[in-house]
Amino acid sequence: MNYWLFVLPFISAFIGWVTNWIAIKMLFHPRKPRKFLFLTLHGIFPKRQQAFAEKLGKLVSTELLSFDDIKEKISDPGNLDKIMPMIEEHIDHFLRVRLSDQMPVISMFIGDKTINSLKNLFMEELRTLFPQIMTRYADNLQKDLDLEKIVTEKVAGFSSDKLESILMQIMKKEFVFVEVIGGIIGFLIGLLQVVLTLSLSR
Repeated sequence: MNYWLFVLPFISAFIGWVTNWIAIKMLFHPRKPRKFLFLTLHGIFPKRQQAFAEKLGKLVSTELLSFDDIKEKISDPGNLDKIMPMIEEHIDHFLRVRLSDQMPVISMFIGDKTINSLKNLFMEELRTLFPQIMTRYADNLQKDLDLEKIVTEKVAGFSSDKLESILMQIMKKEFVFVEVIGGIIGFLIGLLQVVLTLSLSR
């Protein structure tokens, strides 16, 4: 019996692992186009970085961080309720202290009852005005802040090393899994070859 035959599954496993390892490396390398005989080799991510940046920019601006969501969130009356105590405290301080400092004559004719009435009036007006102000602010922000363009330019401007580092941090486990699977499949194929060879040699 040829005992070298039983080494075949391990050789196949090694070949399967190496093949997948090379395939993963070719996602990022070579960073620049390289001529090899009649082929031009270029890592997939470096080659498609601009297209990747544009797709990611569109995804972020339309799906992940849309201005409609931002507008809805900042104009929510519930958010005003959270800051109303601070606003009320500021208005109260203004009417009782700042107004007295700036216009002492007028403050002489304003008592606690008037101050409370003015404060309540201001607070009610703010409740109506706040959602309108924040909605208009979000509209102006959308005109001035092009999220898609910002994300696209940032990602497109990444160095190849940084892009590889980011993607490796995100997908390291998946890449290792692909390498291991390559080894396992290679081993099984080698084992099958051994079984077939032994079966046919009988």
